[in-house]
Amino acid sequence: MKTRAMLLCGLLLVAAMLAYSLWLYPSLPDRIPTHWNWKGEADGWSSRLFGTFFLPGMSAGMFLLFLALPWLSPKGFQIEPFRSTYNLIVVLVLALMAYIHVVTLQAALHPRLDVSRALIGGIFLLFGGIGLLLGRVKRNFWVGVRTPWTLASDIVWDKTHHLSARLYSLAGVLGATAVWLGMSPVVCFALFLILVFVPVVYSLVLYKQLEKRGMV
Repeated sequence: MKTRAMLLCGLLLVAAMLAYSLWLYPSLPDRIPTHWNWKGEADGWSSRLFGTFFLPGMSAGMFLLFLALPWLSPKGFQIEPFRSTYNLIVVLVLALMAYIHVVTLQAALHPRLDVSRALIGGIFLLFGGIGLLLGRVKRNFWVGVRTPWTLASDIVWDKTHHLSARLYSLAGVLGATAVWLGMSPVVCFALFLILVFVPVVYSLVLYKQLEKRGMV
């Protein structure tokens, strides 16, 4: 994705979130649910003003940060070599934020909405989308599996991200399917733990193997 297209998509997503908030604001209750337990029951609330406009404001701030990161990147860890992939990731993350915002406001209007399934399903779809892109990400400080060992070696970075790409794609499909079938949240939590720990352990083991061979 070209940077100009990313800018347009990002602006449209943030503007759509703000417009949606303004449209629904008069009909929203005084309290907006902002947190749910693992059963999908609301256990955290905020005022109507904060709950309606926090996520659009946060997304706007994230968008500005995403725009600044390429400029902030030090030499040798720059984003430009995979800029088109980075731009796609930015749009995916902002799209997820917009989705979460819609679900949150709909939950305020419809208390019986199964928020856990909606949110977890959306997150796993994001994982699946990122899985399609991870293999193209080059060594940097902002995006990808950033461990001391991946950052120290291009070989470790590339192999870890090729593994992670497969894991994220598979977890995205399995997680979304588990949510659709109404399976226990434990299944989704287990998938999340795999995504967190397997790439980290793999990068450490691979680095130590290369270290013994004098390749790092």
